[in-house]
Amino acid sequence: MNLFGVMGISASGLSAERTRAEVVAGNMANAESTRTAEGGPYKRKEVVLQSQMPSGFRMQLAGAGSMMDAASSVGGVTVKAVVNDSSQPVMRYDPSHPDADANGMVAYPNINPVLEMTDLMSAARAYQMNASAVQAAKQMIQQSIELLKP
Repeated sequence: MNLFGVMGISASGLSAERTRAEVVAGNMANAESTRTAEGGPYKRKEVVLQSQMPSGFRMQLAGAGSMMDAASSVGGVTVKAVVNDSSQPVMRYDPSHPDADANGMVAYPNINPVLEMTDLMSAARAYQMNASAVQAAKQMIQQSIELLKP
């Protein structure tokens, strides 16, 4: 795998982890939102990641070449979708709330702050690791250029 391929894979990871962090931040910001434009409480969002596989033609070209060519055809990761969590809302008794039903129950988003913070820390750590990989590849490229100078 060439160094530019490593940078491309890490760049896709940086983008995916940034999206994950943004979604988690949105979840945390809406943890108490009982009313949305769609009706009902806010629904927790989750990011679905997918491996970026090169096209079949590109894979065949890589297969015709050396193992080094095949290794460089790896594509990284992409955000496949941001989906709503299917869990039911949490019901709390608060008859004075404007969104309370006839029994005084209010539907709140099923958002666990501990889970959200864990997801945020995971996304931040993965982002840092991808940034470190980009930096290491950059340094290797710079050192290679220095070696080639007369």
